[in-house]
Amino acid sequence: MFCLVDCNSFYASCEQVFRPDLRGKPVVVLSNNDCFIVARSAQAKALGIGDLQTVFDIKSWLHKNRVAIFSSNYPLYGDLSNRVMETLRLFSAHIEIYSIDEMFLFLDNIKNASLNDYGRTIKNTVYRHTALPVGVGIAPTKTLAKLASRAAKDIKKCRGVCVLDTAKKWDWMKKRTPVNKIWGISSRFARRLADLNIYTALELASADPKYIRRHFNVCVERIIEELNGHPCLSLEEVPNPRKQIYCTRSFAKKTSQLQPILDAVSLYAARACEKLRSQESLAASVQVLLYSSTYQSNYYNSSKVVQLPWPSDDTRLISQIARQTIQKMIRPNVFYMKAGIGLLELSPKQHQQLDLFHPQQSHKTDQLMAVMDKINHYYGKNSIYLAAEGVHKKWAMRQAYRSPAYTSCWREIPEIKC
Repeated sequence: MFCLVDCNSFYASCEQVFRPDLRGKPVVVLSNNDCFIVARSAQAKALGIGDLQTVFDIKSWLHKNRVAIFSSNYPLYGDLSNRVMETLRLFSAHIEIYSIDEMFLFLDNIKNASLNDYGRTIKNTVYRHTALPVGVGIAPTKTLAKLASRAAKDIKKCRGVCVLDTAKKWDWMKKRTPVNKIWGISSRFARRLADLNIYTALELASADPKYIRRHFNVCVERIIEELNGHPCLSLEEVPNPRKQIYCTRSFAKKTSQLQPILDAVSLYAARACEKLRSQESLAASVQVLLYSSTYQSNYYNSSKVVQLPWPSDDTRLISQIARQTIQKMIRPNVFYMKAGIGLLELSPKQHQQLDLFHPQQSHKTDQLMAVMDKINHYYGKNSIYLAAEGVHKKWAMRQAYRSPAYTSCWREIPEIKC
């Protein structure tokens, strides 16, 4: 059996962990630069607050209804996510971290306990260790486990745990699930399936897999098999390396000055290179992105791809090339609000095809990057960084409602008063 554990309203729940006074109350979390609502507690959803709603339009309404507002606090969310995943490792040796708030477990050796009791034990243990509520879905395939996890949250009688262990149970669930809510079915596929009079998961499961494969692809055929209880998707216990890495951010304030944009691009290059080194890959080319505000008359956006002299994960080289590229892209009298870096044509570092006649990244560079990563990992981000990233970082994103990094910053550890 596959088990999917999914945190409820993860970002909002993280904000409530160290604020017990907010538990059971409406909470919203904002996107970068405090623009949109990206996470809502159950109580906030009950008030009718929409996903991706602009906070500017309803700010006074939020205060009037006593809705707690928070800026995104990624260090806190990342650390609490790691604690959830470490707790779940206690229940299975075979796991797949699917996202920041979801993990698949393979349950192959459950003794003296029903699946429902085991799922409730998982749920209660995670809450005891992290104070985060989760939903637990258990089924014979990953696709059915996704449906079970959704039911665990939406159906009150489940009380956070749903087990679809018989055909009668999963048929009941499929009958009530729209086809566009199935894991792996996009809205575009849902529209095409509607042309075939397929509107629910049960109708898709009853379709001819070979006919669907001819008109869609093998992935939809596998989904049909999964919906009928035949496992086609195995756990990805070792995550696949990304084929592209992007780091893009909006500025706190629009700017037409070159220096803040150069500083920002250098920081984004450093962040992208850290991710590149963490998966032990090298990039062969770099894409630089630059956007102005869509509300100004001289709207401008541009992107340019530059080939690196050799495959590299060197922050210094990639930052230098990105800065040179951005200087050619920038235009006078245009106020820019966003920039970004993309690392393309990634390849494994340990399987490089060497060339006798062209230079390669040196061993000293590898050592230097390893030392930088080790220092920043041990002492915290930005303990050591390139001077090109700037000092004051006036372009940093706006976070007017950020909560403390309770678990990852010594200065922000909560105090307990007796």
